[in-house]
Amino acid sequence: MTGDITVFSGSAHHEFAQEMCSILGVELSHSRTTRFSNDCLQVQLRANCRQRDVYIVQPLVPPVQENLFELLLMMDAARGASAAHITAVIPHFAYARSDKKDAPRIAIGARLVADMLATAGATRVLTMALHAPQVHGFFSVPVDHLSAVLELAAHFRRKDLSNTVVVSPDLGNAKVAAEFARNLGLPVAAGSKQRKADDSVVIDRIVGDVNGRDVIVLDDEIATAGSIVELLRVLRNEGARQISIVCTHGLFTGPAIERLKQEPDIAEIVTTNTVPLPPEKQLPNIVTRSVAPLFAEAVHRIHAGESVSSLFSDRETYG
Repeated sequence: MTGDITVFSGSAHHEFAQEMCSILGVELSHSRTTRFSNDCLQVQLRANCRQRDVYIVQPLVPPVQENLFELLLMMDAARGASAAHITAVIPHFAYARSDKKDAPRIAIGARLVADMLATAGATRVLTMALHAPQVHGFFSVPVDHLSAVLELAAHFRRKDLSNTVVVSPDLGNAKVAAEFARNLGLPVAAGSKQRKADDSVVIDRIVGDVNGRDVIVLDDEIATAGSIVELLRVLRNEGARQISIVCTHGLFTGPAIERLKQEPDIAEIVTTNTVPLPPEKQLPNIVTRSVAPLFAEAVHRIHAGESVSSLFSDRETYG
C-alpha cells in the first residue's frame, strides 16, 4: 500500500482491524475514546488524516448504539482533520434488519443510520452480507457490499458432499443459498417460514427433498437461534441426517448459546469473524473463518481505484 492511507479502529472489534492492517502492510493508527462525567463520549484520532484516505473499522455489534455513535464521532473527527476520503468499514451492519415499515408508526432504522453515516462524513461504506439487500439503496454514498459465500464454501470443499443438500431457513435467503450450493455443486432447499416476533418463528415445511440426506443450513446471521432451532425440528421430521450450520454473522445473542448446546446432532457451526466471539460464546463445534483478508483486498482495490465486484467473479483472487 502507498503511504497516504490511514486505518483506525473503534472499540467494537480491534482484532479484526489489526488483522486487516497486517495484510495491507500498514500500521493500525491510534485513537482514544474517553467518557465525560455526564456519560458523553469524546473521540480523538491520534494520527495525521490531512488529505489521506481514512478507513474506520467498526462493526455494529452490542452495545450497538454505543459503537454506532463512536463510529460517527470518529468520522466527524476525520472530516474535521481534512481527510480526503473517509470509508466506514462496517463488517456487520446491525440496522439492516430495520428495512421497511411493516407496522404502524415505526421508524425505518436502516435508512436513518445510512443518513447519519453520510452526515458524519462517510464518503463510502464497506460492509458485508446485509440482512436485507435493499438497504444498499438507502445510502447516498457509494457502498461496497461484500459476500462471505466463497469463504464459507471453501470450508466444505474437501469434505464428502455426495449426499448433501443446502437448506435456506426461508425463501428470502434462497438466492444466497443457491449461490453457496452452486459453488459446491449441491442442490438447494428452503424452509417456509413465518416470523411471529424478533425471536419467534414458525417453519411449517421444507420446500425440497432432505429425506436421508446430510444438510448444510445457510443463513446470513444467527442472533437468538430461534429460527435455527425451529428449522432443525422440521428437518428431523423430514428425515434429514447430519446437520451443519453456516452463517456470516455469528451474533449468538440472548439464549442462542444455550439453545445450540441443547442440539446434540449439530455437526458444526461455521461462521466468520465479522462479529467478535468472546470466550463465553465459544462452543466446541463452532468454527470461525476469517474474512479480514477479503476486507483488506477490498480496501486495497478501493484505494487503487480497481474493481471490487470482480472479487466475486475472479475465483483465483479469493477462494
